[in-house]
Amino acid sequence: MVRTPLTPLERERGRFLGALLRQARGERSMAEIAAGAGISAETLRKIETGRAPTPAFFTIAALAATLGLTLGEIAERCAAVTAPEPGEGVTEEAAA
Repeated sequence: MVRTPLTPLERERGRFLGALLRQARGERSMAEIAAGAGISAETLRKIETGRAPTPAFFTIAALAATLGLTLGEIAERCAAVTAPEPGEGVTEEAAA
């Protein structure tokens, strides 16, 4: 099965998701959060750095529960991300 390439918007949302999870992790160790979510520290590292921009739903659900976030909060924040202009970083539109 061939996976279609991600769009620039999907990649940007993946980077934003990673930054959001990293911020929520705070000073807690990557190993602690990964173990709590039932994933490897390497998987969490890939998500946080945007190298795994489309993690599985159940992975995000487990991370959200471990980090004290709601899925609705994550979805709302990520949905506000817009595609970057060439040369720009992560952007998030203000919620209307």
